Amino acid sequence: MTRQAQVVLITDADSPSGKAFIQAFSAAGAKLALNSPSKGAAIGQELDAARSFGIGLFIGSADLTDSVQANMLLEEAEQELGPLDVLIHNDDAYMPALIETCEEQTFLAVMDANAKTAFVCTQQAGRRMAERESGCILYLTSIHAEKPTGSSFAYSSSKGAVKMLSKEAALYWGRSGIRVNTIEMGPVEGASSRFPSTMTTLYDNYEYKVPSGKAGRCEDAAKLALFLCSEEAGYVNGADIRLDGGFLLHYMDHKMKRPRPGDRQ
Repeated sequence: MTRQAQVVLITDADSPSGKAFIQAFSAAGAKLALNSPSKGAAIGQELDAARSFGIGLFIGSADLTDSVQANMLLEEAEQELGPLDVLIHNDDAYMPALIETCEEQTFLAVMDANAKTAFVCTQQAGRRMAERESGCILYLTSIHAEKPTGSSFAYSSSKGAVKMLSKEAALYWGRSGIRVNTIEMGPVEGASSRFPSTMTTLYDNYEYKVPSGKAGRCEDAAKLALFLCSEEAGYVNGADIRLDGGFLLHYMDHKMKRPRPGDRQ
């Protein structure tokens, strides 16, 4: 990040990706506003490391489906740290949901957690950024914004909704100097247990379907986010960057890059 002391809001800071964002942006000197469901209890190690860089920190625990709470979170964060420069929407709730049997409550819960929070945060943060004609909004989404999971149509639907939200926001607020982009994350370690399916073999041996034979990491998303939120990416707006190591390019199982005898695991 080339501009000093950017103020960055990270939602769902307790998640593995949230922790990676904290580590990357604090090391880059950003001031961090964190929405932490645990009120910081689940990220003690990351907070200690962030404080060692001497950065400003604000920790909140708002229900981001509620625009009043989201506005209060931003109000308090800006009073503590200064005007918001970057919003990283990182909420990523999953529930098994097949079209035939899914309860309406389950569908709405996933849509609220992933898509409604994105809308509320975008609206509240975007209004503030537009007044200053400067800002960056970044969504960590999923390859399942386009590719079915075979286990939760509600999850895929929510990510598809965020994808189109980002396009509308990039078009509208691009005229106010705000850039809006998404990172569509592919599988990371443990993905096969997260998306169990009887309809697709997509995640069977998923790590070997990546051409390099390596599963992705949350740190990969954090490194990309640092670039997308920097001045160097000033002309990147309305983009979806698929971060899956080439996973979705795979189509022949016998060509998977499996470990050879003697390879270190």
